[in-house]
Amino acid sequence: MFNAKITGTGSYLPKKIVSNKDFESIIDTSDEWIYERTGIRQRHVISADETTSSMAEVAANNALQAAGVDPSEIDLIIVGTSSPDRVFPSTACLLQNKLAVGDCVAFDVQAACSGFIYALGIAEQFIKAGGAKKALVIGAEANSRILNYEDRSTCVIFGDGAGAVVVEASEEKGILSTHMNSDGRYQDLLYINNPIKDQKHDGEQAHMTMHGNDVYKVAVKTLSRIVDETLEANGMVKSDVDWLIPHQANIRIINSVAKKLKMPMEKVVVTIAEQGNTSAASVPLALDQAVRDGRIKKGETILMEAFGGGFVWGSALVKM
Repeated sequence: MFNAKITGTGSYLPKKIVSNKDFESIIDTSDEWIYERTGIRQRHVISADETTSSMAEVAANNALQAAGVDPSEIDLIIVGTSSPDRVFPSTACLLQNKLAVGDCVAFDVQAACSGFIYALGIAEQFIKAGGAKKALVIGAEANSRILNYEDRSTCVIFGDGAGAVVVEASEEKGILSTHMNSDGRYQDLLYINNPIKDQKHDGEQAHMTMHGNDVYKVAVKTLSRIVDETLEANGMVKSDVDWLIPHQANIRIINSVAKKLKMPMEKVVVTIAEQGNTSAASVPLALDQAVRDGRIKKGETILMEAFGGGFVWGSALVKM
């Protein structure tokens, strides 16, 4: 049985930046209010001619180049997204066409902010089972197109972007384990209505709804538990982890998980101030940034984790 190893990372952030102060003329808020509660200073927003798949394309090409892999070699594409270009075909199929990849398996995973972790776990199983040799795993979101800009609880939090990894069959240790779970009892705390079924009027757009305080309470408790579960499954202790890459949802949640892991914040990759919450894209965006700036080095062990609407949550323990 082969191991599944991350061999290249890539990312893309739109050029347009929206600062906290930009919201002050739209809604009742301030830079201080947003930063104090979330840790966010700004977020990137896609332009009119960009889409989730176009962002994924740039991130994927960057990851392929880093891995030294030609698109023709890819036999599996999985995109984690809650803001696809279309209901169908999948964003993964649209990306396959953009990259001119030949026949391969391509599909989306809809697991909210945990979409990338879920996609990575599925790719790992494909490779270990012999169903794929080289996979593209992407988290990409156009969150700005599913927000209500009169709802202060959501519009100031989310941003757009895409992150990607190439995962290959390898004799070396790579993805040590992935862990995924869900609990549908919390479905009404964070959701987007179906734009087809739930529209009340023609042309009405479905928007994200979030009960932030309730989400925070469950997220901290759940992510702390999955840290223990992941380490126990690998016979490791907290000090064995070199880096924590958390989902960039809220700086208070990130601090709580780091404290649980007894990891100093200088060993936690934090991008939320500059990027906001990019949902399924946040973990691979942070991973690529830390790899490219030299913080994460070959042979180091990283713990990635995410939590999102569903509720769904997951983790991945990876040796780079």
